[in-house]
Amino acid sequence: MNTHQKMRTFDRIRDAVLPEYRERVAEYLVLYEDVLNDPAASQEAVRSTALQLRGYLRGLNTTRVLGMADLEDLDSRIIETWL
Repeated sequence: MNTHQKMRTFDRIRDAVLPEYRERVAEYLVLYEDVLNDPAASQEAVRSTALQLRGYLRGLNTTRVLGMADLEDLDSRIIETWL
């Protein structure tokens, strides 16, 4: 998957989050983006970060900041892209 498609995944995450939480979630997403978009990151770092991002999205779903349909779509994108 190219860099544009990877960035699109993060854009979709931001769009899926309820508007009142987007700014705060965006702050956290930067941490994940830095590693997942770093070509020099080790495969282990990428895998670990992708798994952490999946957990973060599940937490957003549990607290109703992110809908279940969005969670399923985003989770499959993360698996296809980084795992």
